[in-house]
Amino acid sequence: MILFEKVRYKNILSTGNTFTEVFLNRSKSTLIVGDNGAGKSTMLDALTFALYGKPFRKINKYQLLNSVNNKELLVEAYFSIGGNSYVIKRGIKPGIFEVWKNGELLNQDAAARDYQTYLEETILKLNYKSFGQVVVLGSSTFVPFMQLKTGERRDIIEDLLDIQIFTTMNTLLKERLSENKSEITDIKYQIDLLDNKIDSAKSHNESIRKIKETEVGKLKDKLKEQVAFVEDEQAKMDVLLDDIEALNNSIGDKAEQKKKLAEFQELNHDLTTRLNKLRKDVDFYQNHDNCPTCKQGIDHEFKEETIESSRSTATEIETAKKEIGHKSVAVDERLCAIDLVEDEISEKNISVSEHRANYKIGMNTCKSIKKELDGAQQEVAEIDTSDIKQLESELVNHHASQTELFDHKEILAVVASMLKDGGIKTRIIKQYVPVMNKLINKYLSAMDFFVQFELDESFNETIKSRFRDEFSYSSFSEGEKLRIDLALLFTWRAVSKLRNSVSTNLLIMDEIMDSSLDSAGTEEFLKIIEELSADSNIFIISHKGDQLFDKFHSVIKFEKVKNFSRIATT
Repeated sequence: MILFEKVRYKNILSTGNTFTEVFLNRSKSTLIVGDNGAGKSTMLDALTFALYGKPFRKINKYQLLNSVNNKELLVEAYFSIGGNSYVIKRGIKPGIFEVWKNGELLNQDAAARDYQTYLEETILKLNYKSFGQVVVLGSSTFVPFMQLKTGERRDIIEDLLDIQIFTTMNTLLKERLSENKSEITDIKYQIDLLDNKIDSAKSHNESIRKIKETEVGKLKDKLKEQVAFVEDEQAKMDVLLDDIEALNNSIGDKAEQKKKLAEFQELNHDLTTRLNKLRKDVDFYQNHDNCPTCKQGIDHEFKEETIESSRSTATEIETAKKEIGHKSVAVDERLCAIDLVEDEISEKNISVSEHRANYKIGMNTCKSIKKELDGAQQEVAEIDTSDIKQLESELVNHHASQTELFDHKEILAVVASMLKDGGIKTRIIKQYVPVMNKLINKYLSAMDFFVQFELDESFNETIKSRFRDEFSYSSFSEGEKLRIDLALLFTWRAVSKLRNSVSTNLLIMDEIMDSSLDSAGTEEFLKIIEELSADSNIFIISHKGDQLFDKFHSVIKFEKVKNFSRIATT
């Protein structure tokens, strides 16, 4: 229950810079009187502005600002709920909006609109429309329940019965259904995308596989060709090495031949030396008859014998030299032949070296090709399999999520059917409509208005007289309409107390008795007020002060002094 305690305000409408205080819980019934323009209804606008940030009457909130001072409008509303005390401070020039709970300022980080929503939904649990149906009646700008549209009527009743939560839940549910639909669409897109990615990856892999397999085939052919080249080089080396071995075997001992040639040359030199000496001796004996040294004559017989012997020896030597010459030529020819064979061996060794180099290059090439071939074969075996497996795993998870979303959609659909207007809310309303109708007719009878008034579950009225004539709300006089409005107001307050939803001690009625109620109606109305005041604080704003003073527990009179409103008497 909201227990309103006090409202204080300044610089609002005709109120000046001094606070005006109105205590809201000190008297069971209070009459507020004063001349026109004295500020009687200012309290109502001030309280409404404090709670909802706008006046009760249909004026711009900045029109609330006192036109003389034109600044420092401030309203403070004091109330308690469930043992917690609250103060709401709201002002213009400067702009102020503060909510205090048990002496501590509530967090103001949220935007003003969110702050207001928190105040209405979490603290007050009473919105502006419900405030105008349960707390206030009779203002010139007030729209009675019966003049509201069907949807607006339903909103008021849902607030009274504290079942707006189902509407909120339904709104949230619609958002969740929309999110679910969006999520299903998104997951379907993700699944299609993954399917395309997997197909593309498989197609790509197949293309890569074909390219790699072609590359493997080429490498195999290249390796085969290179192996054949290496084998050919090996074969050529083997032939050359065999030839070299045969040639080496054919040349014999070259050193021995060189030794023989040297011996022959030395012997020929010795023989030549001897031969030359013999020829000198022959020449000497032929050209000399006397010894050049001793001057003695040379014996002719000795001389002839010596010449003949020298010539004979010279002949033998010449014969020996010829034989040695022949042998030397043979040895020399043999050495020449050996040199030719060695040249051939050298050339073949060069060829062997070339083939050996080619063989090594070929072997290295084979190793390189084999390594490249092994790598290509490995690439073929491992082409993007992990990526495809990952995509397929994601696809499985997405399908699982899709199934969950569809299952959740079915659950949401069931809950939605329960939360729509024909569901839980309608069942609750059905329970209370007979109670509401009973209370409405009770209050109408108390005001001597004897009709059978019924609201259906859509809150359309059926009004019948004792004689079963049917009427509509619009067909009645203003005084009769007011009785219906009062009966509905009292009913809503009674229902709110039953539900403990928007129950409050405060009831404000603005000038309802000044025109539409006759004397009999006023008396019956005051009886009802007296009954209600047992657990309420009722404020009646009226011009009929002199006639009603003795009907109320307290009176507040407003007056205007020097263009500023103030309380004259309490």
